[in-house]
Amino acid sequence: MLTVTNVTKKFGDLTAVCDLSFELAAGEVLGLVGQNGAGKSTTFKMILNFLEPTAGSLSFLGHQLGPADLNEIGYMSEERGLYMDMTIEQQVVYFARLHGLTTKEAKARLGDWMDKLHVKGKVTSKIKELSKGNQQKVQLITTMIHEPKLLILDEPFSGLDPVNVAALIEVIKEARSKGAAVIFSSHNMQNVTEVSDKVLMLVNGKRRLYGGLDQVRASFERQKLYLEGDFDWQSLTGYQAIKDDHPGKILTFESEQQARACLEQVKNSPNLEGYRLLEPSLDDIFKMVLGGSKHE
Repeated sequence: MLTVTNVTKKFGDLTAVCDLSFELAAGEVLGLVGQNGAGKSTTFKMILNFLEPTAGSLSFLGHQLGPADLNEIGYMSEERGLYMDMTIEQQVVYFARLHGLTTKEAKARLGDWMDKLHVKGKVTSKIKELSKGNQQKVQLITTMIHEPKLLILDEPFSGLDPVNVAALIEVIKEARSKGAAVIFSSHNMQNVTEVSDKVLMLVNGKRRLYGGLDQVRASFERQKLYLEGDFDWQSLTGYQAIKDDHPGKILTFESEQQARACLEQVKNSPNLEGYRLLEPSLDDIFKMVLGGSKHE
């Protein structure tokens, strides 16, 4: 659905995005991760035609991406932009009409979205009367009301409590099940892991990681070892950290080689009840990449 090919964006001498390529198919969710200033928002703005690439190309549904495609795209920016003196209904209808819906169509869909997201308030409630969490839900409704084929969410989980995070994850999964392509940014790697099919990591505007979650995780060393049994834990060597993970413990090493060496220490012990080398979490990988760790 969306193809980004060798895209670069420069602002004077600053290269915000450098030779970036990735693809996003219908019914796929891509998590975009990276530190602040990595190029995530600039990438979104190029997809949205807010910025023109210095080089490279972007295609959508098989043709060059252009302003005419914006009715097929839903975008929620990190800076929430709602009109405080409007009612919920006025706000949603306004944005829906910008995307080609009629007032009647927008009003018909609004009730379902209010129920789905458990928005506390009536359609006649003004935005300024809502809590920040409910304002964010209304922002999401304005993004989704026209049933976009491509959904772009910039830090959508920011400021949400666990209940609303779960609700948003379900909305993303539902959009995916209906064939929408979704790309979102987040600093919370647990959320990225839970909802993404693929992950793209930017470092200083350059692509450092890209692929399916399982593929990306399998490409890194397994530096954590789970052991279960009755051991003198202090007698084990080489680990940097140890933590409880009932009924066993997780030991963290500097390398997979050291983890395997420790495993060899205990593998034939009659006290060993279970073990496994653990693939790194996305949070582990993020820290490894920023720290310069190598992967296969």
